[in-house]
Amino acid sequence: MKEKNSYFKPSNPVKGVYGDFIVTPKDKKEVLFYRLSILSCGLFFSLGLVQWFTNGSSQVWIYFAGLVISLGSGLKWIHIYLRPLHQALVFFWAIGCIGLGIVAYHFGLTNFVYGLKENPKWIFLVGPLFASITGVGFKEFFCFRRMEAIGITIFIPIALIGYLTELANASFTFAMLGISSLLLLILGIRKFNLPAEADIGDKSVFDFLESQRKLKESNS
Repeated sequence: MKEKNSYFKPSNPVKGVYGDFIVTPKDKKEVLFYRLSILSCGLFFSLGLVQWFTNGSSQVWIYFAGLVISLGSGLKWIHIYLRPLHQALVFFWAIGCIGLGIVAYHFGLTNFVYGLKENPKWIFLVGPLFASITGVGFKEFFCFRRMEAIGITIFIPIALIGYLTELANASFTFAMLGISSLLLLILGIRKFNLPAEADIGDKSVFDFLESQRKLKESNS
């Protein structure tokens, strides 16, 4: 109980590469929001595929919307040292949202998943959304060496590129996406076993990179 109550308390000073730092309550709240977002993303992804498999595609848009919102929230709270990489993931998410809107407008909100299934070339427009999920998986594997994270990084591109190029059929693609959704859900659940400090990383590196960026901007 004491450990639970102390979750949002500042940490003891932590030695970083560029100096000591403290993980603040604000940092820990951001970590909690990130973990809830990833868990929600995996849950919506999995439930959407179950809905599609059992009842068809007409209501899948509800779960897809939840996936998009939770992914965007996760990208807001994620901690990545390299600012350009973070911006790239957000960019892919934004482009994917625009593409999703175009697809939904063309095929109809309740029919866009079926439209994607029957017209693989339209995957180009929603692919960036899944590229963002793949990027999150890569980040998680790079930082924590979680096997479910590398699975996400591998299986989602295989599924979408395979179907886009018609090298894979619908059943194989659905299976790959199903495995990816379960791995994302497992990743989200297992994130809560880690201390908040693990997701924060070395704040001294963040501070150093930010100071270098501001110095570069002031000199340009």
